[in-house]
Amino acid sequence: MADWQCERRARDERLAAGSKFAAGKMVAPNDTTALLEAVVRPGDRICLEGDNQKQADFLAACLAKADPKVLHDLHVVQSTIALPEHIDLFEKGIARKLDFSYSGPQGHAIPRFLKSGKIELGAIHTYIELFGRYFVDLTPHVALTVARSADRAGNLYMGPNTEDSPSVIEATAFKSGIVVAQVNEVVDKLPRVDIPGDRVDFVVVAPKPFFIEPLFTRDPASITETQILAAMMAIKGIYAECGIKRLNHGVGFNTAAIELLLPTYAEKLGALASAAAACRSDAFTIWFGNDRSWRTPAIARSAACGLTAPFASNCLGLVTGRRPYPPSRQVRRTFAPKHDS
Repeated sequence: MADWQCERRARDERLAAGSKFAAGKMVAPNDTTALLEAVVRPGDRICLEGDNQKQADFLAACLAKADPKVLHDLHVVQSTIALPEHIDLFEKGIARKLDFSYSGPQGHAIPRFLKSGKIELGAIHTYIELFGRYFVDLTPHVALTVARSADRAGNLYMGPNTEDSPSVIEATAFKSGIVVAQVNEVVDKLPRVDIPGDRVDFVVVAPKPFFIEPLFTRDPASITETQILAAMMAIKGIYAECGIKRLNHGVGFNTAAIELLLPTYAEKLGALASAAAACRSDAFTIWFGNDRSWRTPAIARSAACGLTAPFASNCLGLVTGRRPYPPSRQVRRTFAPKHDS
């Protein structure tokens, strides 16, 4: 006969074990490793990130300090392997299997660990596939997430943009999993509730603000001459020739080169002027993606050319330190709350 209450009982047991180290939902930093040893079980699927940028670095470090005799054979399911502590989990035998999308700074370590047998690879997913499978067959038993601030009830404010954090938390909570949140501070009143407290089981105030993996920050000085040549070819042969009105640029150096050349080379070709004329239509959108600093000259120049809306007219998220810029240039924030516009 099917046992319809097994997941609920397992969750209750984990909560009871973890409550020994908490005052309500609040957990002292020094008790975090003990909390994780209490609520995580060997073989669990675990996600330890807020999203591909916001990293639960303190929780990851605390998990890496766990006793491998207590926690072992964990299955890490998360979009980005960004921190040394993520690799430490496999080095110490705490984790064994990995499903992920992007390795970032740890890209050199993962092949070595695969070759040595310390990592068993599930799959390398697209972001959309991985986040979708959180709700199907890769649901975390425990999610270690991160937020800007929390209140005593466990409600979370994620910061200027939530990105993918709600997907991870919702998938875990709705499947009777455990959600532990690392926050920078606990406050009496949040600017906005992004995650309701009934989806968060434990809250830890980290000793320092959480780490942000700067996926959308690139040093323009690193752009190569080949990438500049390719950008000039794209602008002359496609953008100007075809009268491009809508595009979605990625975050690499190739598109950074195009964006840097828009207010100079593109304007000489007349591409910027034709875009300015087209932009007087409300339906025109030139960029859709994350705000990045090398767009600043093009945004400023587009305004000088008489565009009714700046080039970067749809902004999904913000690079650290750029929060005041889009509103000051009337850049629309798509999929972002009014509170931060």
